[in-house]
Amino acid sequence: MGDVKHLSSLDAIEKLQELATEETCLFGTFTGEFALRSRPMSTQKIEDDGSFWFFSGKDSHKNREIAQNDKVELLYANSSKENYLAVHGKAEITTDRAKIEELWTPLIKTWFQEGKDDPNLSLIKVTPQDAYYWDTKHGKMVAFAKMLTSVVVGKTMDDGIEGSLNV
Repeated sequence: MGDVKHLSSLDAIEKLQELATEETCLFGTFTGEFALRSRPMSTQKIEDDGSFWFFSGKDSHKNREIAQNDKVELLYANSSKENYLAVHGKAEITTDRAKIEELWTPLIKTWFQEGKDDPNLSLIKVTPQDAYYWDTKHGKMVAFAKMLTSVVVGKTMDDGIEGSLNV
């Protein structure tokens, strides 16, 4: 069994930023008491306070679902490094012009053809309430070598580490 290491404050925020390196996450909104609807979303930024930013259409399903229930789930997976992250938080929708300017890249025009002034453009800010991570201590190759050794010697040699992140 792997090690458990719970992190808080700055250590937790640094771990969020480290593990959410995959630009795309599964962004889940709740459509009922227990129903979760997830879709791929591109993470624009993770702030130093741990909050996540995403572009979204004002008329999108996710914006309507957030207006009904601001609880969301973000799932990140980097299988090449054996790193995984689940974030539960509260989402808010904003049209803050300064933030749009800060986060805008030409690629965003793919979804918002009128650019930064597209009338359908909004941002979603997710403030984490809790998070949990799974990671390897020494990277995928060492973890794989330990797994093979474990099979040969008949002893568990887990290289994993996991824990909660209290931002």
